[in-house]
Amino acid sequence: MRTSIATVSLGGSLVDKLSAISAAGFQGIEIFEVDLLSCDMSPLEIGQLVRDLGLEIVAFQPFRDFEGMPEPQRGRNFERARRKFQLMNELGTENILVCSNISPVSLGGIDRAANDLRELGDLAESFGVNVGYEALAWGKYIWDYRDAWEVVKRAGHPRVGIILDSFHMLSRGLPIEPVRSIPADRITFVQIADAPKLDMDLLKWSRFFRNFPGQGDLPVLDFMRAVSDTGYDGWLSLEIFNDQFRTGLPRQIARDGNRSLIWMMEGMGKRRLPPPAACKGFEFLEFSVDDENAKPLTALLRGLGFQPAGTHKSKDVVRWCQGDINLVVNTENDGFAHSYQLVHGTSVCALGLRLDDAQAAMARAGELLADTFHQTVGPGELEIPAVRGPGGSLIYFTDDSRKSGMLWEADFEATSEEGGGAGLTRIDHIAMAMTREEILRWRLFYLSQFDFEKTPQTDIADPSGIIESQVVQSPDRSVRICLNASDSTHTMASRFMTEYFGTGIQHIAFATDDIFATVETLRANGVVLLHIPQNYYDDLEARLGLASDLIGRMQDLNILYDQDETGAYYQVYTDVFADRFFFEVVQRCDYDGFGAANAPIRLAAQSLVPHKREGYSL
Repeated sequence: MRTSIATVSLGGSLVDKLSAISAAGFQGIEIFEVDLLSCDMSPLEIGQLVRDLGLEIVAFQPFRDFEGMPEPQRGRNFERARRKFQLMNELGTENILVCSNISPVSLGGIDRAANDLRELGDLAESFGVNVGYEALAWGKYIWDYRDAWEVVKRAGHPRVGIILDSFHMLSRGLPIEPVRSIPADRITFVQIADAPKLDMDLLKWSRFFRNFPGQGDLPVLDFMRAVSDTGYDGWLSLEIFNDQFRTGLPRQIARDGNRSLIWMMEGMGKRRLPPPAACKGFEFLEFSVDDENAKPLTALLRGLGFQPAGTHKSKDVVRWCQGDINLVVNTENDGFAHSYQLVHGTSVCALGLRLDDAQAAMARAGELLADTFHQTVGPGELEIPAVRGPGGSLIYFTDDSRKSGMLWEADFEATSEEGGGAGLTRIDHIAMAMTREEILRWRLFYLSQFDFEKTPQTDIADPSGIIESQVVQSPDRSVRICLNASDSTHTMASRFMTEYFGTGIQHIAFATDDIFATVETLRANGVVLLHIPQNYYDDLEARLGLASDLIGRMQDLNILYDQDETGAYYQVYTDVFADRFFFEVVQRCDYDGFGAANAPIRLAAQSLVPHKREGYSL
């Protein structure tokens, strides 16, 4: 199938959109009428620019409120169609999208609609163009694609075919199976859009919440498999109405769109890629640190029980370890980490994922249009493959070090210190703060690149607004990444992004097998933990009936608690470091969640920090 995108899916001028679509690797475009009307170029000039960019114009769209109109509207519609067909000849496109009528004065009747489309087909033939008829989900009389197909069949004109649109079908929950009975040569082209599952007016849902395949919850892959079973192998076009997309960078949005189609066609068996990478865990997190924060961060890591395990052979970089956790502290004065620190301050600039096959993962990333990253390495040092991640950070792909045994030995001189340790065993999960648009982008990246699954979206109450949170994770839970966003500018996620100057890792959770012993050690080491009010523990005791001595121990140590039908979850938080990130310690007892019930308590407690300590903004 050839790939296309409607210009309405992107923001900017028509020229900006066309350049972005071409750069992203699409083969065609649908020109939205408003984009043409608002452009200073003539239709002939627009058509030539499209072809100069290596694109084809799949369709001109939309042509509204045509079939089933009374006079004099009916006569005017045919004159309007004549003018649009002339315009299409100048543009150099053969297809026009006619959507089912929503006019309050329109008249019903399958035969009436068929007769109008048959006559329109005769007019289209005189201009050498084709008519594609689409059932709008909110059409006055025709909102089911099966009725639209019946109209096309009764019209019986070779210039009139049907347009199949995933959103208009799936938003109404229409059955997909009948698609397989439509002859491929009667399908003008296919439009694809995903969307989150929402209970709202269809028109509003369509106009503001569509997104790319894989970014929503609709069964778009099932839809496309049904289309493929017809033998159809023509244009597959994205038509996305979404204000977040139209305010984003056109080239970035267009690339996300093409990535979604590549991934979807892989799922259909239409494109072969290296398999999704299987993650074995977090290999490391890398912190870029300025001179002011180097000593305080070192002290905090020691307080958490980490010990230096190696120094880099050629760089001012130290590896800190505990259990299966590797933290890399980079205080270099040049290179990527330093540049990242100049923009974002002391922060997590990179993460390393331990994979079954790093090179295959890198090849897949290239096929999925990821930005690769390379930097100079010293003699004998490893060049670890990497791609650009959220906020310009890096995601390194490492082979399972238990197999290779080379990663740390090649680049670091081993050091050892006695003592230390607080019972931390591994990185349980990380959380990133980002915009809602970026949640869609990075969810698509993680789900298409890795063998990941997603959890349902959760809304978390912050004292200053709602934070949307969704988790992408490996099936064995060795890697869990929480993606958090908020429309409010005053929530913690938004304030973090303001301080951080963009998207980034906001918090890091470490696992322990005995949280009480771990927290006792942290307290003895002087680690400042987030204070949790007594009211929380009073409610916990009343609500869950926990033993009073357990409640007392948790309150004394500021430990939060949650449980579900399978198990229990304990968690505790450090204070925020340098207004950039904080650490969490968790103990899971057959529990698979993230303590969502406690998130409002944690956020409220963190919101009080600025009032208690001068200079803090989180």
